[in-house]
Amino acid sequence: MVELFIHTQAGLGELFAADAATRRGVMQHRYADGLVLCEPAGAATCSKQQHAEEALREAPGALAPATVESRRYALTDELDGLVDAADAVERLVVANVALSTAADLLFDHRRAWTGSGKWLPRRLLQADPEHGGALLEGCRRLCEDGEPEDFADAAVEVLALAGGPIREGHARTWRDPTESAAR
Repeated sequence: MVELFIHTQAGLGELFAADAATRRGVMQHRYADGLVLCEPAGAATCSKQQHAEEALREAPGALAPATVESRRYALTDELDGLVDAADAVERLVVANVALSTAADLLFDHRRAWTGSGKWLPRRLLQADPEHGGALLEGCRRLCEDGEPEDFADAAVEVLALAGGPIREGHARTWRDPTESAAR
């Protein structure tokens, strides 16, 4: 499969900035790993590809402490919900949210680029083969066997890396009333 991306210099700069802000680095990865087919005066071949590689080496900045705390609280809550979930489908849905939240915390802890869809497991394994691998293996076992223990144990280890569970004393100030409580 081949994908073509056509950008102006200004447009690509905006995409790089947007991807850095979301901590995903999609276009940075595309330019660092892809093949530039055509660029007037060779600008993309050198400068944009080098810029993308440098941005990926720099990695995203740290999440704000309040964001980390909110995610720790959310993961603590989801893990409690996972233990309480009697229904197999409910358990899988809760685990999906817990996986996403644990991944965010692990990516932040390792100052690594995030991913979604097929890129989530790839980026988890790049960021931290041990903890990312344990999360993914626990998730696989939960999906196959319905047993949440390995996944929960892996998520608790990630939670510990981020500062541990939060149950009491967590307060959150809402900037936007439509903002999700899980994020």
